[in-house]
Amino acid sequence: MINSSKLIAVCIIASLVGLPTLSFAKARGGSGGGFSSGSRSGGYGSMGSRGSRTYQDNGAKPIEQSTTAKPATAPPPNAANSPMGQPAPATSPSWFQRNPLLAGIAGGLAGTWIGHMLFGATESSAKTTDTEEPASSSNSFGLVLLLMMVGAGALYYFKKVRKTPAPVFTGLSRSTATRGSLLDISSNNSSADRPVTNTAYTVTTEDKAAFQQLLIDIQSAWSAQDAAGLRRCLTPEMLSYFNTALAEDHGRGVHNHVEGVELLKGDVREAWSEETTDYATVDLRWNARDYTISTTIPRGEPGYLVEGSEETSTESCEVWTFVRVRSGQWLLSAIQQ
Repeated sequence: MINSSKLIAVCIIASLVGLPTLSFAKARGGSGGGFSSGSRSGGYGSMGSRGSRTYQDNGAKPIEQSTTAKPATAPPPNAANSPMGQPAPATSPSWFQRNPLLAGIAGGLAGTWIGHMLFGATESSAKTTDTEEPASSSNSFGLVLLLMMVGAGALYYFKKVRKTPAPVFTGLSRSTATRGSLLDISSNNSSADRPVTNTAYTVTTEDKAAFQQLLIDIQSAWSAQDAAGLRRCLTPEMLSYFNTALAEDHGRGVHNHVEGVELLKGDVREAWSEETTDYATVDLRWNARDYTISTTIPRGEPGYLVEGSEETSTESCEVWTFVRVRSGQWLLSAIQQ
C-alpha cells in the first residue's frame, strides 16, 4: 500500500514537471531554434494577425496564436427557417395563472363547501334528535360563505381596476437621448458593428524590396538579440512573441543564430486593404546558416553546438504577412509555416 502511494505521488510530480516542457515543445514545433524554420520544421508555429483574414484558409498553416478574436460561429442557414429552430409561440395564460390569489381563495371555498356537504350530511343523518341545531349551523356557514365571496370580489375589483399607471416618456426622442440609452441608435450603427470592406491591393516593386529587407533585418536583429531592432520591424503583437522566445532561449542557456540570409524566391500569395491599412501575404524561401549554440559551454567543447551548422546553409520556407498604415512603413504582422 505504501509503495502504491509513493508511485502515485511520483506520477503526479512527474506530470506537473513535464507539463511546461510539453507545452514548450508544442509551441516550438519540435525545433531548437528561433523563428526561422530551416531544417527544424517550423520554429515557433504560426502566429500573429492578418486583419479580418486572420482565420481564413489561405493554403498555409492556420494561425495558432493571435490577439485577434475569432469570429462567432454562425448558425446553419436552414436553422432559422426550420420549425425546430423557431421558438414555440407563447400561449395565453389561463385565468388561474393570471389570478393566483383568487384561484387559491376559490379553491379553499370549494374545498370547504365539499367537506361541509360530505361530513355535514353524514352528521345530520346520524342524529336522531334535535333537528334545529344543524339548520342553525348550515345558516351560519352560508353567511360566512357569502361574506368570503363578497371579499374576494372586492379584492379582484381592486386589483383589476387600480393598476399602476404606465410611465409616460414625454420629451424624449432619439435626438435628445443620452449616450448608451435604449433610444440611442448611434450605438447600433457604430463602426465596430459594420463589416470590414476588403479591397484588392497591388504590390509594387518598392513593396517587394521592403519585404526582402525586412526578412534580412529581422533575422539579423534576432541573431543579435537586438530588441530595439526587432521593434522597428515588427508589430507589437509579433514583438511580444519574439521577446518571449528570446527569454525562453535565455532560460535554456542557448542562443540561436540566423546568418547570411539570401532570399531565393518571394511570391505574393494575397494582398488587400482594409480601410486605411494594407496587408500583403508573401511566400518566402531563403538560404541561411541557422544554428543554435550553448551559452554555458565554451566553444570547441562537447555540447557547444546544440543544433544546426555554423558553416552549412539550409533552406527555409515560410509565409509572412506584412502590414502598414497607408503610406507608412511595412511591419511583419504574422508568420505561417
